[in-house]
Amino acid sequence: MRLAMALALFVQVAVAQVTYERLLHANKEPHNWLTYHGSYASQHHTALNEITRENVGRLKLNWVWQGRSLEKFEPTSLVVDGVMYFTEPPNNVYAVDARTGRVFWSYRHVLPDVTYACCGKVNRGLAILDHTLYMTTIDAKLVALDARTGKRKWEKVIVDYKQGYSMTVAPLIVKDKVIIGPAGGELGIRGFLAAYDAKTGEQVWRFNTVPQPGEPGNETWGLESWKYGGGSVWLTGSYDPDLNLVFWGIGNPGPDWNAAARPGDNLYTSSVIALDADTGKRKWHFQFTPNDAWDWDAVQTPVLTEVDARGEKRKVILWANRNGFFYVLDRATGQFLHGKAFAKQTWAKGLDDNGKPIRNPDQVPSAQGTVIWPGVQGATNWYAPSYSPVTGLFYLTAWEDYWSTYYTYPQQYEQGKWYAGGSVKAPVPATNRDEVNNKRAKSAGYGAVRALDPKTGNKVWDFVMSDVSDSGLLTTATNMLFSGNREGHFFALDAATGKLLWRRYLGGQVLSSPISYAVDGKQYVTITSGAAMFTFSLHDPE
Repeated sequence: MRLAMALALFVQVAVAQVTYERLLHANKEPHNWLTYHGSYASQHHTALNEITRENVGRLKLNWVWQGRSLEKFEPTSLVVDGVMYFTEPPNNVYAVDARTGRVFWSYRHVLPDVTYACCGKVNRGLAILDHTLYMTTIDAKLVALDARTGKRKWEKVIVDYKQGYSMTVAPLIVKDKVIIGPAGGELGIRGFLAAYDAKTGEQVWRFNTVPQPGEPGNETWGLESWKYGGGSVWLTGSYDPDLNLVFWGIGNPGPDWNAAARPGDNLYTSSVIALDADTGKRKWHFQFTPNDAWDWDAVQTPVLTEVDARGEKRKVILWANRNGFFYVLDRATGQFLHGKAFAKQTWAKGLDDNGKPIRNPDQVPSAQGTVIWPGVQGATNWYAPSYSPVTGLFYLTAWEDYWSTYYTYPQQYEQGKWYAGGSVKAPVPATNRDEVNNKRAKSAGYGAVRALDPKTGNKVWDFVMSDVSDSGLLTTATNMLFSGNREGHFFALDAATGKLLWRRYLGGQVLSSPISYAVDGKQYVTITSGAAMFTFSLHDPE
């Protein structure tokens, strides 16, 4: 094992040009991890097959990169031709040897003394095009770096961070554009999704996720609440090149827990939007939680695949939403095909034929407090799900039987201050289960890796954990699933059955998604835990 120190050596990296054509066909380069989600379809699946269910017990630690930041470490790395690129919070960038962890170069973005990040000074990752890396920053800038040297090419101010905006999203590259959006939904921002020229940083198009007067959807905001309506964008979307559509999940409306302050459906918050990648024009939208009163952002990953639905093969989006429902949508039209609760929820009686929730009127925040399932973190959240074309199953990290007490109160907007219109008490689920039989003990909530059949929404299996988890998932061509959890474990499951095959204790909470890549024909698996990054590979039996 080698310990890779976080020291900048400023060694020029020799990597081939990452063209748009390579990004389009990222699945043909399984030895690389070229986008935040691995490919435009966002399946978090690798075609590499060296690590199998039979030999996974030979996985051993290959190298460790130790960070220095005390902020939450949430990146998903890129790997290009043996070079790994990743961010350390708040906005440091590293290029390392993917075989050894040796640092080639590093870049540090200096932040102002005061910023307004909602939920920690975090960054989720990078995008690459040609020989340029792109990163968004906590002070709401877009930075372009030379991938060979780490030197800054240009820097663009996107929006005034002093108004409560920040940026944590890993950009999405489509053609010659860099697509990003801001965080800050709890600080009274008004969100947008925008595309910038990859060479110059100049804005090409912008779509307001909270429409202003004269734009379709503004009528869904009563009392001029659109001015501070939220609608943040803090997780990377997906892209269908045949339809030329980008699909993006949009955050909650503001104030979070006082829906009376913003009468109406509050478009396009808590929705998925499909935009023309060239113009930013809306093709369709689907709102999961109209007039969201529970802070259930729809910033989950749009997973693209094809399934049989309503008697024919469809190009679909699979979506496990924070509100507790699993949805299958036609990605050409946004038509709701079917949906089903995947975890305990009490806020809705179900979904109607169009996918709109049939709400329970008493399951809303109140002055005295209302107990509601799921809790404020949701039945799942931003951590990446996976779809395996081998098993045909959809996998997610679920928080089951998890509840919160929601309170509401009136609040006036003040620039740069928390604008939630309420509060939440959310008990931490107990950390106990029957390790032998993989069943939970009696407790208020638990975490699970859950497999669903996308054709029906039915649960196929559960892997129950002692604690809840904030880790994303990765499936492989050899019917394996990798994930981590809040306890600090990194583990591998049988993707067909959920059986535990391998586990290692890393010591820190996992807040990212595992990736897999190969160098010189050798497969590696990487995960972050605590403030460190751990990379494993197969070793010969001792």
